[in-house]
Amino acid sequence: MIDVEKYKLRLKKRLHELDDRLEEAEETLQQEHEKDWEDDATVHEQDEVLEDLSEMDAKEVKAIFAALGRIELGTYGKCVSCGAEISEERLDLLPQTPFCKDCAPE
Repeated sequence: MIDVEKYKLRLKKRLHELDDRLEEAEETLQQEHEKDWEDDATVHEQDEVLEDLSEMDAKEVKAIFAALGRIELGTYGKCVSCGAEISEERLDLLPQTPFCKDCAPE
């Protein structure tokens, strides 16, 4: 039997970290840009990277909320595809995963 509370705490901690990071990225993206063309090009590249990272973080936040929902429903640790138990080793690496290793998308 997996220790659901351990994973719940880890998921909430990660959610808090992502929230802070997303907030910081949003503030950075809203800052005024340089008037110099070369500086502006560099800032634009950095903005694109921040936007990509923010998009990945937002997807992780969604997955964490889904995992927390499965905890509340009592289905956490069971594969949403086949119903098999998800190994603790896999949950230790990806506590938000809804899939066992056999059903995980490539």
